[in-house]
Amino acid sequence: MTQPFRISDGLVDRAQTLKFQWNGSWMTGCAGDTLASALLANGVRMVGRSFKYHRPRGIFSAGSEEPNALVQLRNGAAQEPNTRATTVELFDQLTATSQNHRGSL
Repeated sequence: MTQPFRISDGLVDRAQTLKFQWNGSWMTGCAGDTLASALLANGVRMVGRSFKYHRPRGIFSAGSEEPNALVQLRNGAAQEPNTRATTVELFDQLTATSQNHRGSL
């Protein structure tokens, strides 16, 4: 798995790759990734838009204080909105979508 935006070392297990879906596109990540780190490794910079003016928003921090990367997780018919991408541990077949945008990101 080659991802041009991934640093060479870290705490992720590069031997175990996981597939996840972001806004309908399949991507890969590593075991130990958060959803935010996997998105950044795949080159995704814009994850949503601001509530009022719909300005582009990206991942700003690494923890639970993240103000911008709010996503919606889906598991069959169940949906969980307003989840911070920096706190979601990546798992195989995860389905996540961006929130608060009209049209394409």
